[in-house]
Amino acid sequence: MDDNKLLPKLSQNLLEILKENEYYDITIEVGNDPYIKIFRAHMVILHCRSTYLRRILTTNKKNNDGTLVHIKLPNILPEIFEIVLRYIYGGKLSLDEYHASDLIKILVTGNVLGLQELITYIQSFLVKTKANWMVQNFNLIYQTSFENDSFLELQKFCTNLVNKKPDNIFNSPNFSSIPEKLLVSLIQSDNLQMSEIQVWEHVLKWGLAQNPELPSDLTNFSKEDFKTLKNNIRQCIPFIKFHNLTSREFSDKVLPYRKVLPKELLYDDLLKYFMNLDSQPINDSKPCTTIKEINIDSKIITIQHAELISKWIENTDEIKNAYKFKLLLRGSRDGFTPKTFHEICDNKSRTITIIKVKDSNEILGGYNPVEWESEYDEICEEAYRYTKKSFIFSFNSDNIETYIFSCVKCKRFALLNYNNSGPVFGIGDLGLYGDTGCCDGSAYEKQIRETTDTFAVEEYEVFQIIKEK
Repeated sequence: MDDNKLLPKLSQNLLEILKENEYYDITIEVGNDPYIKIFRAHMVILHCRSTYLRRILTTNKKNNDGTLVHIKLPNILPEIFEIVLRYIYGGKLSLDEYHASDLIKILVTGNVLGLQELITYIQSFLVKTKANWMVQNFNLIYQTSFENDSFLELQKFCTNLVNKKPDNIFNSPNFSSIPEKLLVSLIQSDNLQMSEIQVWEHVLKWGLAQNPELPSDLTNFSKEDFKTLKNNIRQCIPFIKFHNLTSREFSDKVLPYRKVLPKELLYDDLLKYFMNLDSQPINDSKPCTTIKEINIDSKIITIQHAELISKWIENTDEIKNAYKFKLLLRGSRDGFTPKTFHEICDNKSRTITIIKVKDSNEILGGYNPVEWESEYDEICEEAYRYTKKSFIFSFNSDNIETYIFSCVKCKRFALLNYNNSGPVFGIGDLGLYGDTGCCDGSAYEKQIRETTDTFAVEEYEVFQIIKEK
């Protein structure tokens, strides 16, 4: 007898246990006001089936007084959680019954709960049966897949689509609404089947669409209009291979927009190059700056900032290695509490902390070459960490050249590992305490702010610096 024939009955019995609400020992509050639903479940099943819930349950032991364990999942839709909970109990899910958009929600929820079998199952189903829908909803699929490292099959689908049929994206009615990160990823692909002048025109089209109030006639552009457009497309510029254009293409299509090109990095060199009217396009797959070597997803700094920080890490004027800035924590996404910082960032070396000061142009940051820890409940000498390679820095305007760079001088007090704070460099030289911070210390060579007053934090991010092979 095939043992698998016995499984449907087991699945049915477990689903009956869930439905009848008998012997439950945990309640789960799912959703946010006004859409909240309470589910009753059994800890032993959740502990066995979900790696995420297992971690929560190990820190929420059943109370001895008989009260039930109660956990909250505010970022999950109740109707989606109900579907996934039935899968957790019954071990089966008929994907044909759901619209593709709901399958994406189920996939994301499965990823949150650590249901790897479900993740693999849904991805395979989407690629095999919902390819046309995913092409029509490419923005959603791309964002979803690349925001989650577990969605490798969807990532492969997106990459193949971009390389083989770029017109499906660039000529889509929704092209102007794609995220900047996606656009940068598209144009930097060496396999993109599109001429360089087409790339430039699509980047301009996207940049102009971000501010529909910009004049339709370039001759009516003000200084502020050019500044707005420049800011919209600045992340894309390093990946446009301008040297592959003809002189006429440069003269007709690029020169009128010279005010949006970074003069110090690009425009002067291009102008000299194209002054030779006989010049032919260079067949060069590399971008015209070294910025392509940097990979970063940040709401605070640009690729240019990341390139400069990479040079500081290497202590060189020229980047010799390609780096990936792997996003570990983002305050607006994960929270600003010290507990969150230590849960996510402890035991990870080579991290950069980036802080955006609220209501100002200030960007502050620090580099920790060793690991953050949270073993000390009070500030004492043992809580400080020695290193000679850490540094702190600040940018005080939109001009990347106006920075302050400060190396550690009191190496014994380079870093503070303290439970009740976020990242702290030195003796308060740069410290984050929830959503407030300060720069008031003496362990680093320079003060990176003009004032020692505390400041409010608008956003902060922590990246792990990974040298790419």
